Amino acid sequence: MENNNFNTIIKRSLDIREKYHQLEIKGNGTEWTLEEDALAYLTDAGLVGRNIMSHQKTWLKKNSAEELEHKLAENIWWLIVLADRTGIDIKEAMDKFLTKTENIV
Repeated sequence: MENNNFNTIIKRSLDIREKYHQLEIKGNGTEWTLEEDALAYLTDAGLVGRNIMSHQKTWLKKNSAEELEHKLAENIWWLIVLADRTGIDIKEAMDKFLTKTENIV
């Protein structure tokens, strides 16, 4: 994957989320709400914390390096999805955040 093609990452992320929506409709009769997506993200964020603890050897869990890699990427995916569902342009938001933070530090 090209490292600097955020547009491609966003498109692929939203395409995958749409496929999950179709699975949710098939399995539950409806797609997840924005709140359910946010809760799923928070669950995955918590798992990043646990896997970081395992990485630091303060939470004993075998073979967590692969899961940590997966969950870090999954959290980025969720943030892209949540931004899209709330009408926020994640590229613009990132640019604003980085510029503001660069000026602060």
